[in-house]
Amino acid sequence: MNRRLPPLNALRAFEAAARLGSFSAAAAQLFVTHGAISRQVRQLEDWLGLPLFERVGKRVRLTDSGRHYLPVLQSAFDSIASATERLTQRQARQLRINVTPTLAMHWLLPRLTRFQLRHPGAELRLATSDGAINNQHADFDIAIRRGNEHWHGFVSHTFLSEHEQPLASPALLARQPLRSVHDLAQHTLLHAETRPVAWERWLAAAGAPALQAAAHQHFDHYYLALQAAVDGLGVVLSGQPVTDALVASGKLQLPLDGPRVAARGYSWVLPLTLAEDPLCAAFCAWLEEEGERDDSMLQSVTVA
Repeated sequence: MNRRLPPLNALRAFEAAARLGSFSAAAAQLFVTHGAISRQVRQLEDWLGLPLFERVGKRVRLTDSGRHYLPVLQSAFDSIASATERLTQRQARQLRINVTPTLAMHWLLPRLTRFQLRHPGAELRLATSDGAINNQHADFDIAIRRGNEHWHGFVSHTFLSEHEQPLASPALLARQPLRSVHDLAQHTLLHAETRPVAWERWLAAAGAPALQAAAHQHFDHYYLALQAAVDGLGVVLSGQPVTDALVASGKLQLPLDGPRVAARGYSWVLPLTLAEDPLCAAFCAWLEEEGERDDSMLQSVTVA
């Protein structure tokens, strides 16, 4: 399609002069002379075959045609500027992701290659935190948190569900078998402060709310409790599918056939100002794909 378009420089000169209400101000903004602006506007008027400005002495004002033409040009220039910015950002775009430590180590990092292959121009900057989210200190493009609290100033969506069952190392189970819920009375239970009522919730679902374990050990982060379980210090609750890799590697085992108790899932959290950002949308969509894949596999976990 052949487009009949006026000279671009003439359009720029007219838009600046009309927006600023002055040929001199337009000349200063575009780093040209007053005479150059005047010539460009005259060229555009000659090309269109109608006046865009009324000249009253040294002053100018828009004609009706000029007033109708200006917003159309401004919208076109805005569209070109936005498209140019998006295009240049795609060439080397940083995406700042703030994610809880355990999910980062045991779930996100092993999968990031799949996203990078889809978006080779994206530079991912990963930070770990389980701190509160607020719109005064949103130093991220996308955050990942447990639960979905509908944070003010953000849009969010749960992409990964989570279930809990007891996990223990093969060495611990060889020393102290765990064949039923009641055998937990002979074990040390490992707790994480980030999951304060996990054992209480699971024991209630297992029909043993009053069970007294041999001992308890507490850690400030869940990934430390998981490492303690790998080292044979006690029994921890799984966070399937986040802990599936530890089971698949043989570092931990699922000694009991349930119950599998639903816990808080994981949500991506996006500032409203980035809700239409293409790269952020692509990353969130990818998280949901990965979450759907793991959700569908959750039912097929083999109990050791």
